[in-house]
Amino acid sequence: MTAKTRELCEAILRDPTYMGMKNRIETFLADDRAKELYRNLVEKGEHLNHKQQQGVQLSREEISDYEKDRDALTANPVAAGFIEAQQELHKVQETVNQYVSKTLELGRVPAEEDMEGGCGHGCGCHH
Repeated sequence: MTAKTRELCEAILRDPTYMGMKNRIETFLADDRAKELYRNLVEKGEHLNHKQQQGVQLSREEISDYEKDRDALTANPVAAGFIEAQQELHKVQETVNQYVSKTLELGRVPAEEDMEGGCGHGCGCHH
């Protein structure tokens, strides 16, 4: 079973779409300005989220400042490419997990119609 799993992993790594995602991530990691924009937005978002969890009402200025930083991040093509690549990688991971789960559930490789209407047992989405 491990050998087949390794084959799947190798196939994913050779896939041109995956290679493009990896390149966008590596480009981001080499770009200090893009990393700074990202880090600032994440930190600001965590701070605002913490305040909200404590029951503190956010000011218009705080929200506006966060939105300004978010817009700056998405306007940076390297940072935007990184975020897009992260989302795409997450979708790949979800798809692989869904197919493997459905295969184990059915005892066969699922057909497309088997995958409609939900992710399968154990995914947590409750479709």
